[in-house]
Amino acid sequence: MTTNEDRVQPNETTVPLLHCAAPEETLAFWRALGFEVAYEQLRPYVYLAFTWSGFQLHYGPAPKDLDPAKEHSGGCLVMVDAVASYHAVFTEAMRRSYGKVLVKGLPRMTRYRAGASRFSIIDPSGNTIVFIQRDEPKDVEYGGSKELDGLARVLDNARILREFKMDDRAAYRALDSGMRRRAEDAPVAEQAMALAGLIELATVLDKADRVPEWGARLQALPLTVEQRTQVAQYVADPAILEPWWPGQR
Repeated sequence: MTTNEDRVQPNETTVPLLHCAAPEETLAFWRALGFEVAYEQLRPYVYLAFTWSGFQLHYGPAPKDLDPAKEHSGGCLVMVDAVASYHAVFTEAMRRSYGKVLVKGLPRMTRYRAGASRFSIIDPSGNTIVFIQRDEPKDVEYGGSKELDGLARVLDNARILREFKMDDRAAYRALDSGMRRRAEDAPVAEQAMALAGLIELATVLDKADRVPEWGARLQALPLTVEQRTQVAQYVADPAILEPWWPGQR
């Protein structure tokens, strides 16, 4: 007679095992974000386990030739109901522990634009932990929605590159090229959104020398209050646009 104990039950739990090339830095980072250390072993081999809310992250030894800077280490997905609240919690923790949000190098957290469905944390070993909202659209048209054209399609493409492919440099190139090729016939609001995106990305990518150029062009555009709101929603940090909004600082 077969009992329930002898059967495979659909109640499994999968726990990611990530490469750990920087044990001490990994311990310090996840502690700074509020994770509890459930297990800590550094010798004879590395094994670390962290818990936070309802999920776990486990780390094991990394290959000897692993280069964290290439960010090819590995990663995992964390499916959640409301992704914005997770980003807010980690933002607060970073500011409390580091005095700022880490947006460059390792470790770091990607920016979150209001209404987006995902963001990522890249740990000290180059692993990418992606937090994804469960009801995220299943179909993403890389290269811009086919229902759009002109600068509108460029804007959609840049959004996908930033939020889904996490490729700020490609997004910057898309917007820069789009402004040169598509801006002349584009609605003023679309031009402003592209310029706002360029300002934000130029700041992150150490291309700050071009920010005054983009800012001056943005400042010269005749935008209504509603259009400014639309532009602010395109970027992750609307505060970065304040110098270019006359009378609204």
